[in-house]
Amino acid sequence: MRILLAIDSSGASQYVIAEAACRPWPSGTVLCIQTVIDMWNWIGPPELAEDAKRQAKSLVAAAAYELRQSGHEVFSEIDTSLAKNAIPAYAKKWGANLIMIGSHRSNALTRFVVGSVAHAVLRTAPCSVEIVRPRPRGLTGCSRGMKIVVGTDGSNCSQKAVCAVANRPWPAESLVNVISVQEPIFPIVGTSFDPYFPVDVVDEMTERERCRAEDALTSARQMLSSAGVKLCDTSVTLLGDPRNILLDEAKSWGADLIVVGSHGRHGFDRVLLGSVSEAVAMHAHCSVEVIRDTSTAGDKPASPTYS
Repeated sequence: MRILLAIDSSGASQYVIAEAACRPWPSGTVLCIQTVIDMWNWIGPPELAEDAKRQAKSLVAAAAYELRQSGHEVFSEIDTSLAKNAIPAYAKKWGANLIMIGSHRSNALTRFVVGSVAHAVLRTAPCSVEIVRPRPRGLTGCSRGMKIVVGTDGSNCSQKAVCAVANRPWPAESLVNVISVQEPIFPIVGTSFDPYFPVDVVDEMTERERCRAEDALTSARQMLSSAGVKLCDTSVTLLGDPRNILLDEAKSWGADLIVVGSHGRHGFDRVLLGSVSEAVAMHAHCSVEVIRDTSTAGDKPASPTYS
């Protein structure tokens, strides 16, 4: 597995390094620590630019040391560009499977602060992206098992998300809660805008939606159970807006990570990803990993230069 850790000098990036260091990863996993120096709009004397480059080297060296101490294979990459462009571009060039990037979330300004880089990376990356936030319980992956929420609707993209969780090692005592949502047939009821359908047609549509949600839940639980993942005993289908359900259930359960699938990888991400995955990723209280199919992501991976 190839994991790109996009960091800067902020405290948020420390959580990225800590999570990467503490989690178990598949055998042969390689971590790349990337930081980006924005020189495009640089204003100042050349010596300050050189100082910024020295600070960047010191930053990635410290992170690499911490990760190597945890037994991981690590190398670093320093780019001079716009971070929101450089991170997805290098992920594609290297053939990354996952980008981990920090979130500065602390209040209602989340969309503004995160939107500058993490939001852009989430939308344009050629691979899966995890927006890393501090653990709600104040713990790291080394301290205790993780509480992981997996959202599924039975689609191919959500099945990839379930498969990713099933095939990846997790800290001991980790627990997975599968959530499948039955969406209302008519979200706005009792208004003059309600479309007219015979009662039997509405009942049939509602039953079909209920069966879809239950089948998605059963399929996901079977896949995870077969892989030896420990599941919650109380997983059920819930009725409502998937975005609100996932966010509310994850928060009330105290989840450390939400895993969801993405319906798109290129230009349609702005519309399709935004419907559920993007809303969850941008507003969750915890880390969120959006799974993309990486089987065709990027060009032929470049050979890393270790440092």
